[in-house]
Amino acid sequence: MRVIASRITEPCLGSFMRAPDWLPAHLHATAVERSLAAGQALFRAGEETAGLYQIVIGKVRLVRVDRRGREAVLQVATPGETLAEASLFSSVYHCDAIAVTKSVVRLFPKAVLLNEFERDPEAGRAFTAMLARQVMALRTRLEQRNIHSARDRVRHYLAVNADPSGTTVALSQTLKDIASELGLTHEAFYRTLADMAADGEIERHQRSILIKKAAI
Repeated sequence: MRVIASRITEPCLGSFMRAPDWLPAHLHATAVERSLAAGQALFRAGEETAGLYQIVIGKVRLVRVDRRGREAVLQVATPGETLAEASLFSSVYHCDAIAVTKSVVRLFPKAVLLNEFERDPEAGRAFTAMLARQVMALRTRLEQRNIHSARDRVRHYLAVNADPSGTTVALSQTLKDIASELGLTHEAFYRTLADMAADGEIERHQRSILIKKAAI
């Protein structure tokens, strides 16, 4: 197994991060952790799969590189989120995982998880439910990408992520990460937010955006 042995010998560094909700409690002890420097690869396309990862500290992006060397960002995972779920059912990874910042990731070994799903159908159903939520989130992102106007795309993001009152959006990501999620350059995203604020449509705060009035 290539490069995997070095990944599973490091001590647990981030026990404060709660394990995924769908994971049976007795499997938490099987997790192992690895520290990554910014720009370091967690895995590369074509490498043998080791299991599913959870981000403990930092950010890790999944990217696919085309023949011209251009990168397509598939996901930017932040603390608490998982990545490489599909690797449980594949022999090799189909994209690269690169640390955006200094990060710590937690590996849940593939064999352990698959054995648990066979032993306990309820664990498998919980995992399936988590994947279903991811599919719903992906559909929302695809819907956003089909909106041509940058302002309308931002309006859609705010509406989908607003609190129950429909007035406040908590920002759990940086503006640059949100821009990437929306398929906008960060310059276009910042400019759109500035225009919306100038028009009185929103009010920006450090970690939130207040929706002041509906789009006209």
